[in-house]
Amino acid sequence: MTTSGTALRRTLGVRDAVVVGLGSMVGAGVFSALGPAARAAGSGLLPGLALAALVAYCNAMSSARLAARYPASGGTYVYGRERLGPFWGYLAGWAFVVGKTASCAAMALTVGAYVWPGQAHAVAVAAVVALTAVNYGGIQKSAWLTRVIVAVVLAVLAAVVVVCLASGRADAGRLDIGLSSGAGGVLQAAGLLFFAFAGYARIATLGEEVRDPARTIPRAIPLALGIALVVYACVAVAVLAVLGADRLGHAAAPLADAVRAAGVPGLAPVVRVGATVAALGSLLALILGVSRTTLAMARDGHLPRALAAVHPRFQVPHRAELAVGAVVAVLAATVDVRGAIGFSSFGVLVYYAVANASAWTLSPAPSARVVPVMGLLGCATLAFALPALSVAVGTGVLAVGVAAYGVRRRARRRPTE
Repeated sequence: MTTSGTALRRTLGVRDAVVVGLGSMVGAGVFSALGPAARAAGSGLLPGLALAALVAYCNAMSSARLAARYPASGGTYVYGRERLGPFWGYLAGWAFVVGKTASCAAMALTVGAYVWPGQAHAVAVAAVVALTAVNYGGIQKSAWLTRVIVAVVLAVLAAVVVVCLASGRADAGRLDIGLSSGAGGVLQAAGLLFFAFAGYARIATLGEEVRDPARTIPRAIPLALGIALVVYACVAVAVLAVLGADRLGHAAAPLADAVRAAGVPGLAPVVRVGATVAALGSLLALILGVSRTTLAMARDGHLPRALAAVHPRFQVPHRAELAVGAVVAVLAATVDVRGAIGFSSFGVLVYYAVANASAWTLSPAPSARVVPVMGLLGCATLAFALPALSVAVGTGVLAVGVAAYGVRRRARRRPTE
């Protein structure tokens, strides 16, 4: 429940909401996730992409139904709390905040690696500070900047696809679909590629700032997801046709390597710029989403209540944004987060598992429960198909959050006993 002093302003329409989702999905993931996924799946990369998209679709439909019912900041944190109980909402919020904070640091370091490899940490911190300032200025400024970033990234990706497919070095035989790494490799690739699809949640976490949420959110989420899937499929096919699964799996910069292999090395610097802009777009939307979930958890006392403050002029959760920006800046300055994709995917899959379980309770009709059940099973399967280290670290961090929740509940009960 919000009060007039903590309510956010509803300014986003369908177009802005779709752009925010695309800014999260069509970001650095498409420049970085294809390589690790190809290494895991081999010739099963495209099936892995299809599986990730199927699970994302189920999650998106569940999230859209829930967001229309509960148009408040916090996304699945709110849905789990309202449909399953406080603990499950807290678990979803904890998984999201921790996992996406790691993603923020990873995106910031991606910016640093592309802009100035020798000073990647310094550039990463500067990027975090700059984008936190943009978010502080209001949601409309963030949406406007995201629209520009999405346009640039889509133009770069379109150029990559055209150059690769139009070159005489593209070979349809390299698209041969198989299971060279087994079913486990396909599942692991799907889990890694899910990292790149997860941005549609940003639309739900901004539910309190969307106009007419019951109509806008159910339209915006599938639109954003559908556009992202088409873009990813085109890029994956184009890059595979030029490099093949083996070369793609060992490429440090897959899209830049693809345009070189296609005989247009002059486009590689443009791809580097596109990757930088994409990472900035992802970082902008990630900070936006994490700060809103932080706001919702602070309102309920799971995080310091001071973080629930909303700026009287800019109508944004300014303390939550500053706190998230500070934590991400420290991580970007001190930690190597190259393994953060797996850890982030684990946390976000737990988050969506709670979303699907929450959507399952919305209607007793069997037909209405098919998608949530598929989404829940898909999330569980992909989460535990991720690299063992990601699963172990993710489970440990979630356990810390659960322990903190238990300590807090016991402390609250003690005065009345």
